[in-house]
Amino acid sequence: MIETVADHLTLERADRVAIVTVDRPGARNAMTFEMYEALHGLCGRLDGDASVRVMILRGSGDKAFVSGTDIRQFQAFQTKEDALGYEARITRVLDRIGGMSKPTIAMIQGDAVGGGLFMSLACDLRLAAEHSRFGAPIARTLGNFLAPASLALMVATLGPVRARELVITARLVSAAEAKTIGLVDQVHPAAELEARTRELAARVAEHAPLTLAAAKEATRRYIAGVAPKDLEDLILSCYLSDDFHEGVRAFLEKRKPDWTGR
Repeated sequence: MIETVADHLTLERADRVAIVTVDRPGARNAMTFEMYEALHGLCGRLDGDASVRVMILRGSGDKAFVSGTDIRQFQAFQTKEDALGYEARITRVLDRIGGMSKPTIAMIQGDAVGGGLFMSLACDLRLAAEHSRFGAPIARTLGNFLAPASLALMVATLGPVRARELVITARLVSAAEAKTIGLVDQVHPAAELEARTRELAARVAEHAPLTLAAAKEATRRYIAGVAPKDLEDLILSCYLSDDFHEGVRAFLEKRKPDWTGR
């Protein structure tokens, strides 16, 4: 069953997988401020739901994943508070997606540009249809600025040289090039993308949730420059868990572990 969470935002549950859809195809799935807030709240809700092991983020239709922020939202921008408040809103949403303890997968059917690109980069894995395109063409469109969180995601994924090149040239790259440079992990024919994404999510949902959560948090800390010695809490969260002892028993008994996330 598909639940309408807010205007243009829906939720489907498939076993232990939550599928979040930005459902505004007539506007190329452009985000309003209200949609950003609703997505932030939904991510928090799913992160605290023990029945959910993986989240898929997708856009409706085949034209766009998300095409960034609805340009009409910028018409009243006049003040310092308008500019800084907007970038703070984007940072808050990207941090919420990237900070989820559950694995996240971006299913990209169509263009992922501007804010849509950065929403996909906030996810752990990215699968794209062959016709998809990627970029941050703000230098030839709005003339705005990249939020620090957006730039950090781009640099962490591509490195500073290639990230700077994409911003300066304002070009869109194909799905094939995106895979080559590391913007996406897999590229599939459009007709196969949803099935492949759901299959991957189902496989990941079978993995030990505490191990995945610890690996995600450790990666975030490495990117932030935290020393490896400061990961003791993550080490203990796995080795002192019920799941670790269940994994040992299951291995010795030659059966599949029954992970509980505890």
